[in-house]
Amino acid sequence: MKKTLRILGLAIGILLAILAVAAAALYTLFDGAKIKSEITRAVQEKTQRKLDISGELSLSLWPDVGIKLGRLTLSEPNSNTEFLALDSARVAVAVMPLLSKQVEVRAVDVQGLKATLIKKKDGSLNIANLVGSGDEKKVGAGKTVNESAPLHIDVAGIKLANAQLTWRDEKSGSSTALSNLDFSTGHVEADTGKRSLAANAVTFKAKGKSGSDNFELSIDAPKLAITPDKATGESIRLAASLTGTGRKATATASLSGVEGNAEKLSVAKFVLDIDAQSGDSTVKGRLESPLAVNVAAQTMALDKLAGSLDIAHPAMPMKQVKLPLAGALHADMAKQSADLRLDTQFDESKIGLKLGVPKFAPLALVIDLAIDRLNLDKYLPPPVPDAKPAAEGKLDFSALKALNASGNVRIGALQISKMKIANLNAKINAAGGRLDVAPLTLNLYEGSANGSLSLNANGNAVSVKQNLAGININPLMKDLADKDLIEGKGSVALDVTTRGDTVTAMKKALGGAASLSLKDGALKGINLAQSFRDLKGKLGAKQDSTQQAKAGDKTDFSELTASLKIANGVAHNEDLAMKSPFLRMAGAGDIDIGNGQMNYLAKASVVSTTAGQGGKDLDHLKGLTVPVRITGPFDKLSYKIELGNLVADAAKAKVEEKKQEVKQKAEEKVKDKLKGLFKK
Repeated sequence: MKKTLRILGLAIGILLAILAVAAAALYTLFDGAKIKSEITRAVQEKTQRKLDISGELSLSLWPDVGIKLGRLTLSEPNSNTEFLALDSARVAVAVMPLLSKQVEVRAVDVQGLKATLIKKKDGSLNIANLVGSGDEKKVGAGKTVNESAPLHIDVAGIKLANAQLTWRDEKSGSSTALSNLDFSTGHVEADTGKRSLAANAVTFKAKGKSGSDNFELSIDAPKLAITPDKATGESIRLAASLTGTGRKATATASLSGVEGNAEKLSVAKFVLDIDAQSGDSTVKGRLESPLAVNVAAQTMALDKLAGSLDIAHPAMPMKQVKLPLAGALHADMAKQSADLRLDTQFDESKIGLKLGVPKFAPLALVIDLAIDRLNLDKYLPPPVPDAKPAAEGKLDFSALKALNASGNVRIGALQISKMKIANLNAKINAAGGRLDVAPLTLNLYEGSANGSLSLNANGNAVSVKQNLAGININPLMKDLADKDLIEGKGSVALDVTTRGDTVTAMKKALGGAASLSLKDGALKGINLAQSFRDLKGKLGAKQDSTQQAKAGDKTDFSELTASLKIANGVAHNEDLAMKSPFLRMAGAGDIDIGNGQMNYLAKASVVSTTAGQGGKDLDHLKGLTVPVRITGPFDKLSYKIELGNLVADAAKAKVEEKKQEVKQKAEEKVKDKLKGLFKK
């Protein structure tokens, strides 16, 4: 037994001696200064960047053979500006190649990496010369192509700890930062030439900031293997969260059942879950589908999307809405395009959306939206009785500046702010901060409308051109503006523009033109026939008669036409023409839309006292023109019948009437005498 122990001790001693000699040999052969010099020179020659490695490269033997270095910095091309820096790094290497003064990486451990990626105004990246496509190869007379040398990676593990990455877009001025970034893997082996990849225990975690929002990202892939013949993988999980002022959101995606090969991959189940909150609003949703990826063609397909979306808000009448979702998504990364189809049932509404993305950058959208019926009023909070008016919110069209979209919207029946619309068809085009809806056609209130609508974020401007035909004007005015001022059916033409940061400012900046032509209607709030009958006893007093608009009172007309010129929110009219069986009316004045009031002088003339609405008992006014001044706010109009010169006008009218009677009698006598002469 003692002899055996002696032999074992001797063997261990000899082994330790050999290891010591090997370690001494490694330290003797390792030339850190030379390696650092060669790396620095090669980086400068190939990238025109300055590499600065502080201190000496050193060789470590524990826990494995590795090369250690301290702080390192790398500059921008042809500049002293820092692009990348790290606090320390350790690279585990194979021993035998070191004896030939070659470095073969086995594992990488990097601490405190900091890097800034910049997208310049011309669209190029500041890392372009670090990730070039490879060497040029001649393929014909004067022609070359880039051919990348196959890349082979075989490392026992990669560890990146406490890294910071910053992305800056010089054209848009946006910036995004990733901090506390940790990345680690188990064994990773990849060969671009053989199109193979095998990775174990891949994890990625990062925190960042974009504007005022904080976000976190994580990826967990326990095992993934891809070869030209076969692909397998365990469940892969991706998670992201966003936190900002008054809002937060999380999204997780998982992929399970990976099969296929390096050319085509299939995932049995792709699941996306979202949970978001903004103020009192919450949105939760889930989408599931098989996933197919064609690596060679760079395409992806989710052909059987299914799931649901839950939206909740305490102010909504139903508090919560659940939307079932079904559709498909196809993406072509080579062409930078995608197509999405989604169908849903929203309460009583069936909605179909087709969304095309012709290009990802800059993002362009093609929209086709079809809804059979939609009552938006049903989902808006009801008005609070006797509530104090809230401060007027500002209108903000700035979202249009980032929108590049075109398409069509079709809605069979729509109710919004009490207004009822049918068969809405709109063609939309958004670009350069401007949204044009043209043509815009629809049916409403027994008639139709055809025209256009435009919104412009550059100056918060709005323009509307619409021709309405066969419109029943009274229910339209009641629903649209809650005003009961006029009845009738006919046509309305609008061509107006405005701009402003609030609705009130837009009303006061309104300009353009409008016209209307109505038949078989009525002016609401006053019965002129009754008012004129009441004047019979007041003519001698020469006092004006004023009355407030009364619900239920109206003055019928058979025809009414008027045109309006609008400037600074005031619509001016000078050509009112109204006809009824017993009177004619003309007028001129202003309708102040910005301040919601009117100052208008109508002139009514009694032309018949035997027919029409209350025509009898108006002999005392026949042939006279009665001024009626309409003033006050829209919801409290007053009518003043100005009697100032009406007595003198009445006397003149009587004298004129007598003259006409005398003249008529004289003409009749002359005719009788002439008839007698011819008889003889």
